[in-house]
Amino acid sequence: MWGCVRSCDGLSWNNRTFYVTANVPYSCEAARGVARCKYITPEPIDIQAVWRSTVKSPTTEIVKPILLIVTAIVALGSIVAHADAIDTEHLFGFTIGTDIGEVGEKEFESNTLSRLGKRSGSYSALSQSLSLEYTAVQNLRLEVSATGVYYDVVGVPGLDDRRQGAFDGLSFDMRYRILDRAHAPFGLMIDAEPHWGRVDEVSGEPVDRYGVDLALVADKELVPNRIVAAFNLLYLPEIAHSRVTGIWSRQATIGVATALMAQIGPDLFVGTEARYLRSYEGLGFDNFAGHGFFVGPTIYANLSERSWILFAWNVQIAGRSADDPAPLDLKNFERHQATLKFGFTF
Repeated sequence: MWGCVRSCDGLSWNNRTFYVTANVPYSCEAARGVARCKYITPEPIDIQAVWRSTVKSPTTEIVKPILLIVTAIVALGSIVAHADAIDTEHLFGFTIGTDIGEVGEKEFESNTLSRLGKRSGSYSALSQSLSLEYTAVQNLRLEVSATGVYYDVVGVPGLDDRRQGAFDGLSFDMRYRILDRAHAPFGLMIDAEPHWGRVDEVSGEPVDRYGVDLALVADKELVPNRIVAAFNLLYLPEIAHSRVTGIWSRQATIGVATALMAQIGPDLFVGTEARYLRSYEGLGFDNFAGHGFFVGPTIYANLSERSWILFAWNVQIAGRSADDPAPLDLKNFERHQATLKFGFTF
């Protein structure tokens, strides 16, 4: 069988193979099992253009499904025949809204958070928080929480095997609303939550840790009473003292969180949330430790006039640890995070 004579490796493109000799390029096409060689007019071949046309961008692969989800949410929210007023106080799973309830309102909330998956081995961390919330005066909400944790860690490099539960700690959350979405183009709020804990969040090791979660919160109804979006700017510094080694450590996480929710029926919302988090060793931003990008669905329902329930799931789809070239940061974060929340006013 005759074939094309080549002086270098072939480049496949559009079902043709191009062989570039010193002076003349040829193209080969299979016809009834026989390779036929055609002389083609020498033209410059843009290798980078050919590569871009045949290889999909990782960024495109990540953004495309997110855009499809957002489009579906907007479409669903736009066709709802009847839509009630939107309250964003508990509407999101990993993001915060600017609504804080009516003056004098008291509420109980349960939050079950599950964090699953490291690079290898078996890793699951479960936390259960119980909170009491009170809107003391107009635009100010206070909350006190107690948290218990359970760790099931087996064969994870860098972590001790551990199967145990413990009382973790206490936190006090203060939310002050600067702009009310009902009387301004968008809602704006600041949130500060100092906390004390007895267990390291990643390893489950006994520690004494102190920190504060700070957030600048904004939300806006894109379609009145139907579609709402929220944005959070986050700074989460913390110091910890190991009760095993006696070593003090400092770390900080910064990031952004966004959410889009649509009312698809009376008292029923669906949407998506995305977060980008960067971890640092130290309270500043000098020693980069890793970063992760999370995205996933959220569903919220009002069970009655006084009670509600929410489920949200985030999966890490991009990121990297500073000391691990493998994709995803599974040292500072987990592969999956899911939260189940329930609350009622009294």
